[in-house]
Formats: sequence, structure tokens, C-alpha cells
Amino acid sequence: MALSNRVRGEVALDVNGAPRTLCVTLGALAQLEAAFDVASIAELGQRLSTLTAGDLIVVLAALMENATPTEITASRIDPKAAALAVAEAFRLAFDDAA
Repeated sequence: MALSNRVRGEVALDVNGAPRTLCVTLGALAQLEAAFDVASIAELGQRLSTLTAGDLIVVLAALMENATPTEITASRIDPKAAALAVAEAFRLAFDDAA
């Protein structure tokens, strides 16, 4: 994986053989709340605790700048690496000890 700025909560993920950065931003959170029809960040956390493959595509698109679910679907991405990168991005964003 490429280098990322962990202080800013960035996590790198290999997409089509090139590094892309995932980051939990306020915009990404709002996008995910709307996509999953939840009313709060706490409810979003509960909803994200069990992701389907389709959910993972939506989350990746929200956490990657200028990405769409269609782009993510058409990309070569290791599912395990994607799930781990998403989990790490959220850990960095919300874990006080990160």
C-alpha cells in the first residue's frame, strides 16, 4: 500500500494497481447517512457493523475522493484489503487512542 497521512485519518488502498486514499470526512459521513437512511452517526455505526459487498462499495465510494459506486464496482479491489482499510479509516477517525 502507498503511504498515507495517518494523522489526518488517511488509509491507502490499492485500486486497479494504484494507491487511492480513504478518509472519513464530514461529507463522507453525511453521504453514508443518506445512503443507509440513518438519523445519526451512532445509528450509522450500528448499520456499518455488518456490511454486505454492496454496502462496502457504497462506503468505499464515500471515503474515496471523486469516486462513484459505479467506478468502485468496475475496479479491481481486494475485498479483504478493502474491508480492512475501511475499518482502519473509521478507527483513525473515531478512536481517541489512534
